[in-house]
Amino acid sequence: MKYRIEPMDEARAEVISQWKYSDPYSIYNMDGSAEDISELLNGTYYAVLDREEDLIGYYCFGESAQVPAGRQFGAYEARAFTDIGLGIRPDLCGQGKGAEFLEVGMTFGNTQFDIKHFRLTVAAFNQRAIKVYERIGFKKITSFQRMLEKEGTEFYVMILNKLF
Repeated sequence: MKYRIEPMDEARAEVISQWKYSDPYSIYNMDGSAEDISELLNGTYYAVLDREEDLIGYYCFGESAQVPAGRQFGAYEARAFTDIGLGIRPDLCGQGKGAEFLEVGMTFGNTQFDIKHFRLTVAAFNQRAIKVYERIGFKKITSFQRMLEKEGTEFYVMILNKLF
């Protein structure tokens, strides 16, 4: 699968902000609000298109890729690492494309921003993503809880120990 990566624009941000993942992945859903669209347009998000020019996902880098609750617990203190966030269109999830998608994003981050050390955050229940990240070489370094309504969700912070 070949990808084209472009800075996020408003039309694509609107589409992404309305993607709906089924439970338990619904914690990744946005609500299509102006706030969500503004976040996607903050300059750190990139749209990912396939060969047919269809929007298939996005990447983000830096603080936008962090779960804000993790900052309260010191999960992001290691400054040598740059955070990467990613999302694949819901209908493409679970089809074995995750490793390639992440590696393309890391290559983009390395080429565009000279990122050498990557860090990412993932919900602990998201075992299919964690398996992909571990296959690539990411290791869990810490975890924290984020309260969602009355329940807490555990998140893992993972780093890629080797230079990219």
